[in-house]
Amino acid sequence: MRQGTFTGKVAGALVSGALAAFAIMACASPAAADFRLCNNTASRVGVAVGYKDADGWTTEGWWNLPARTCETVLKGNLVARYYYVYAIDYDRGGEWMGQAYMCTRDKEFTIRGIGDCLARGYDRSGFFEVDTGEQRAWTVQLTEASEQPAQKPPPSANQTSRSPPAGAPPTAAAPPTVAPAAPLAAPGPTTPGARPTQ
Repeated sequence: MRQGTFTGKVAGALVSGALAAFAIMACASPAAADFRLCNNTASRVGVAVGYKDADGWTTEGWWNLPARTCETVLKGNLVARYYYVYAIDYDRGGEWMGQAYMCTRDKEFTIRGIGDCLARGYDRSGFFEVDTGEQRAWTVQLTEASEQPAQKPPPSANQTSRSPPAGAPPTAAAPPTVAPAAPLAAPGPTTPGARPTQ
């Protein structure tokens, strides 16, 4: 009788353990692999992104982020190392911008190609480059100028780059700045602005 009771307890414990392990694995979700933007300002912000995939350059927008919120703008594993962001502060004016010129428009858009924006009926906006370091996921933090940590100096002009061609000189930078950060450990903030060669 003792051996039967012991065997029954062991079998019951094994079944309970297996069920618990199955439940944990079923509830566990894979790590998010997305391109996210966080609006860490007191204003509403409009965001557009640009990237190069197997089909060429694409720009997409607008994501409207309320103050102090984050949103996933591109879902899934990142398809490129370099992404480009342009954002507008709807409430106080100003923008987060750079020298990588791409096509945008006033309303929601997905635009293929970055050349001849004006001739194709689009606006031309300066995006800043985000180097994700080939991570599977990345989060960009949009902050106020007063909240921005010290910046690294801009890259030298003779450095090679992956950004789209630049055109006219950039317009004056507005007060807000950007601090890109990886989800777990940021490589450090970078100076807003893209390097202008292809």
